[in-house]
Amino acid sequence: MKRVGLALVGLGNVGRRFIRLLIERDDMLRKKYGLAFSVHCVVDSSGVVISDDGFDLVRLLEHKVCGLKLRELHEFDEGLTLAVALDSVQCDILLEASPVDLNTGDPGLSNCRTGLERGLHLVLANKAPLALAQAELVRLAADTDVGILYSATFCGGLPVLNIVRRDMVCGKILGFRGIFNSTTNFILEEMLKGRSYADALSETQERGIAEADPSIDVGGWDTAAKLVIAANSIVDAMITLADVSVSGIEDVQLDWLEQCRREGSVLKLVATAERIDAEWRFQVEPTPVPIASFLGSCSGWEMAIEIQSDIYGKSFHKLWEREPVPTAASMLRDAVHLATMGRQGSL
Repeated sequence: MKRVGLALVGLGNVGRRFIRLLIERDDMLRKKYGLAFSVHCVVDSSGVVISDDGFDLVRLLEHKVCGLKLRELHEFDEGLTLAVALDSVQCDILLEASPVDLNTGDPGLSNCRTGLERGLHLVLANKAPLALAQAELVRLAADTDVGILYSATFCGGLPVLNIVRRDMVCGKILGFRGIFNSTTNFILEEMLKGRSYADALSETQERGIAEADPSIDVGGWDTAAKLVIAANSIVDAMITLADVSVSGIEDVQLDWLEQCRREGSVLKLVATAERIDAEWRFQVEPTPVPIASFLGSCSGWEMAIEIQSDIYGKSFHKLWEREPVPTAASMLRDAVHLATMGRQGSL
């Protein structure tokens, strides 16, 4: 049995569900993968707590579900920082699921640097550090000989990044496009049914699908961040958000949606990576696509991507996700890969 110590930053919708998966899948993790996970450091917006022996996860989850903060636990220490905590307890993997800030990347980006500098493997559900500084984090991981996995940052449970990097051996990606944000996909479809924009957005927030700041979703920035992560992972580019042209759905009106339907198309927020001559172009914008097409069939809570490769042809991948569980499951998947394969787990 391999014992693996975890540090978890962020106890929002995804972080809490990750803890629940650790509780519910403990037997399977032990029997099938030979792994005994324990959580020794936890961070939320109120501060940091640590446990030498590992937290009682049932008790921790009940505490957060009741709306309480970590500072209300007896383990709380007012002066404790993440850096001090990681120097004080034995952790092997840092899981970063703090709120997304696509302007500065913090606190997530600083947390990633702190973990990597201390030789911890890194699992991300937070897109911001990668969208703004993926090249730096990759270099830092290489310097400290640890792995980074971040499948939870791209379309929840959809394992496309892993599929391309692991299975499309010797293939060259010629381009890809997709619908990477289920919040906007759901809103546009509900508006066409006669529901108001505000009401549809409210449901995505209630379900924990939209970001804490929903303007990240509807403004196209969540989609753009995922486009950056995908581009940096599967094509010969290393870009940041500054390299993406971005338009959201805030100004989409019902008459535009109805006009598209009359013309046999449907409006979607589409992310596109296409190579023109020797240069890549990256764009996010509301785009009419044929109803009968693959992207046109991506409805409601679904996300989808189509990928064109030189030797593997065109592949199509789709995921239905109405709650954050698949994203939390992707964090668990990445943690298992890193725990069992070490740096090689970064694919």
